[in-house]
Amino acid sequence: MSHNIIDLGSGFWNIRGSFKLGGLIDVGTQCSLVQLESGKFIFLDSYTLSDEVRDEVMALTNNGEKVEAILNLHPFHTLHCAQMAKDFPKAINYGSIRHKEKVPEVNWAEELVESKAVTERYPELQFSIPLGIYYISPNEMVHASSLLAYHPASQSLHVDDTFSTPPAKILNVIMPELSLHPMTKKALTDHPTAGQDYCDWAESIADKWQDTRNFCAAHSQLVRFAPGEFKAALLAAVEKARPKLEKA
Repeated sequence: MSHNIIDLGSGFWNIRGSFKLGGLIDVGTQCSLVQLESGKFIFLDSYTLSDEVRDEVMALTNNGEKVEAILNLHPFHTLHCAQMAKDFPKAINYGSIRHKEKVPEVNWAEELVESKAVTERYPELQFSIPLGIYYISPNEMVHASSLLAYHPASQSLHVDDTFSTPPAKILNVIMPELSLHPMTKKALTDHPTAGQDYCDWAESIADKWQDTRNFCAAHSQLVRFAPGEFKAALLAAVEKARPKLEKA
């Protein structure tokens, strides 16, 4: 996948990047840039910027001077955190407890990225953590959960792993499809209603953020939804998965 930055309007840019499994298969990754009402910027997730994408970001942010913070939303996405912190030395680095443990060289903020204090600091965005599954799974191979961020002004949803879309070449030509992370079942907590809690949460997201038009996922394509399509697609994915998750 090539590096590119996509202007989704109303102060939201999605940056598509490269991430190769085993150095061979490029499954892609992302970060997003959001302009605040103050005129400053924040990043959602970390990614090492280069070439024309870096030039455009630096032009937008006065060579990085206007970048206020980097919000690392996915506990298992740590590869680019250190470089991002070096590239934007004046930015506050927010992360989960796992970020602090895995990348100790970064000067992390005391508040965790998923804390109420941080989410309330940025009213331009709405945040949600999945219920029923571990935010930081004890199984290092299970990456199903992340802190989701929705930008109402641009109708853009930034999500890592938790929800995804099929590759562009097999997307439904009538309506884009959504799927839950394939490890969702393994990410369920030990609570007896974990499966139900997760499905109910996902359905609430379908309703609460039903105006989503730009679906930005880490390891799949940026997908544009027509009005009403996001809600229908997510509800369909939950309906398909609910029997297996509630039985777990």
